[in-house]
Amino acid sequence: MARWEPGARERLVVAAVDLFTEQGYDATTVAEIAERAGVTRSTFFRHFADKREVLVAGQETLSRLLAEGIAEAPADATVLEAVAAGLERAAAAMGPANRELGPRIKAAVAASTELQERDALKSVGLAAAMTAALLARDVPGPTAHLAAELGVLAFKQGYAQWSEANDSAPGTLAQHSLTALEDFRKATTTLS
Repeated sequence: MARWEPGARERLVVAAVDLFTEQGYDATTVAEIAERAGVTRSTFFRHFADKREVLVAGQETLSRLLAEGIAEAPADATVLEAVAAGLERAAAAMGPANRELGPRIKAAVAASTELQERDALKSVGLAAAMTAALLARDVPGPTAHLAAELGVLAFKQGYAQWSEANDSAPGTLAQHSLTALEDFRKATTTLS
């Protein structure tokens, strides 16, 4: 095993997603993930607390990017323009590897109640980061919470569309997420 080969974290994520898809989350062990990734079990545990954490590996970074984009939006930006700036910042950090893993992660999560629960917690964490960034911009609490939830929904929908898109439906993650945000904004006008 190449213990010190770079990219261990990324290889562990790919190995875990592949194994979860092939044999199910419950049937997959940490030892199998480490072996498939070409690292030791101790290397696995240097990167992740347990196997369920593998699928939310980038949550802290994603939360930070969303919040930074909101914080750096122009002072005169509307609430949803600030959310859009957060979505654009986060989308810019996602590359081809993220796009390729999307459908496989979706399948693995869909097949495991435990992973569905962890995915829901991830959404809560992203919304909390966006809410905090909006509150720091002096957005009133209820508005900040609603806008953050719309932002999370837009990101998730945009990511799903982007990762599942074929060549006939091109577009960037940012484009898909911003389109989804606009669709949700329009939908809120029909709620009253």
